[in-house]
Amino acid sequence: MGNVTLKIYGEEKTWPEGTSYLDIAGEYADKLKGAAALVLEDNNIRELTRKLKDGAEVSFIDMSRSSGHKAYVRTAILLMVKAIDDVCGHDKSKQVKVEFAIGNGYYISPRGVVIDQPFIDKVAERMKELAASDIKISKTAVPTDEARKLFAENGMMDKNRLFKYRRGSAVNVYELDGYKDYYYGYMLPSTGYIKYFKLLPYDEGMVLVLPDTADPEMIKPWEERKKLYTALKMADQWGSMMGIDSVGDLNDRICAGDLDEIILVQEALQERRIAEIAREIADRKNVKFVMIAGPSSSGKTTFSHRLSIELASFGFKPHPIGVDDYFKNREDTPRDENGDYNFECLEAIDVDLFNKDMVELLNGKTVELPSFNFKTGKREYKGNYKTLGPDDILVIEGIHGLNDKMSHALPTESKYKIYISALTSLNIDEHNRIPTTDGRLIRRMVRDARTRGSSAQRTIQMWPSVRRGEEENIFPFQESADATFNSALIYELAVLKQFAEPLLYSVPVDSPEHLEAKRLLKFFEYFLGISSERLPFNSIAREFVGGSSFNV
Repeated sequence: MGNVTLKIYGEEKTWPEGTSYLDIAGEYADKLKGAAALVLEDNNIRELTRKLKDGAEVSFIDMSRSSGHKAYVRTAILLMVKAIDDVCGHDKSKQVKVEFAIGNGYYISPRGVVIDQPFIDKVAERMKELAASDIKISKTAVPTDEARKLFAENGMMDKNRLFKYRRGSAVNVYELDGYKDYYYGYMLPSTGYIKYFKLLPYDEGMVLVLPDTADPEMIKPWEERKKLYTALKMADQWGSMMGIDSVGDLNDRICAGDLDEIILVQEALQERRIAEIAREIADRKNVKFVMIAGPSSSGKTTFSHRLSIELASFGFKPHPIGVDDYFKNREDTPRDENGDYNFECLEAIDVDLFNKDMVELLNGKTVELPSFNFKTGKREYKGNYKTLGPDDILVIEGIHGLNDKMSHALPTESKYKIYISALTSLNIDEHNRIPTTDGRLIRRMVRDARTRGSSAQRTIQMWPSVRRGEEENIFPFQESADATFNSALIYELAVLKQFAEPLLYSVPVDSPEHLEAKRLLKFFEYFLGISSERLPFNSIAREFVGGSSFNV
């Protein structure tokens, strides 16, 4: 048997042929934050069980990085599903669905299972036993037809439907102590890696609490977010009402020729929710400022236009105002730790001027409102005078709309705050959820290419910074909103596919962003593509793919 030579962390080293990355990971613990989760081999992510590749350039990925954390989450879910299977005695009618994420917790709903505290205690105990036994998780490439049959026999009909549309000839099936399942993405090598988790009862189901990337060896307290949960649950119920809980369901409906019905029903559900919000604003009588905030690519602009139309139907005269027009002049904008302008922080806004103008409007005065010139980095005045009459209402869109510091001088009763986000309810299958951040990243990628000429590589490169801004300036305030609006459309990823795939293929193979592009291209393989031509012109999806009846 020969030897294998790697360039690892810039140093050439040799090991016996047949050695796995798992065998050598411990030698590099000092370079990692916690245990190694995956390996980066010639700019491709691989699982630790892979054998060393001669001549490869290699480094390890720990659980403080996104891909490593996702592997931990998938493996923890497999461990939980296996434990439930053991507790229920392999009753295929008793299964659970991984619904959505709420902070550092993943909401799990029952199917044929009563989730009470004794049940949760049994599952948690079994998970601990499996983790302590450090059982190997094996991966086998199974012919697609055989995999579909396997999943059907085990009651996993969502996976059976999913792979009906699989172009590949094989499916990677993971096995843990005799239990077989499919997971989208990389896994950890054994159960012993899952040392940190907690199971909590919540509503009709339970929450699996896991570490985050900031501290992968610590379970932080789970924060209940009732309004976010209600919005996510509503989206889930809408999907079930339409008979679309998973990607396989969506593909089935597309093949059946039901596309127009899917689009019209989903759009009608959103229109009804917008009308409900407008009705609540009208019923409050004293509202003069509608504050709208949400993370990137939530469809805030289209939502603002559609809400304004609904408000007009109640007799209001809505006027849009962008908080961005109150940016401080460029030379006064704070900088971040890297010396770059920080446009995301509250200090980048002239909060005092905003409050002064809004209070004067509330008091019946006429105010000349500014507009910000992004080319010159200066605030300008161009004769945009406003006076609030009895029926006038300002619809204010901006990242800090939910933060009371932004509008500290305005009476509470004069404000109605709305949190908007694209809260994806569609799952790949019962055990593989679609992160809401993936949907928003794809939306932004398509829109940036269309409106700004930005490459997918640039959008992916900027995304971590965008996400940090959201974590600091939006998510902490979402529960303070008077209403939550979910802008996700159950069919939208099938529409975005045709726009996103060419952009993703253009990401250079040797770039750091290629890993994310490759992951998203694999993700799109699950979806049948559909044309955007049949979308209503006022659809939120039009904000990203083009053709909107609004100026977005």
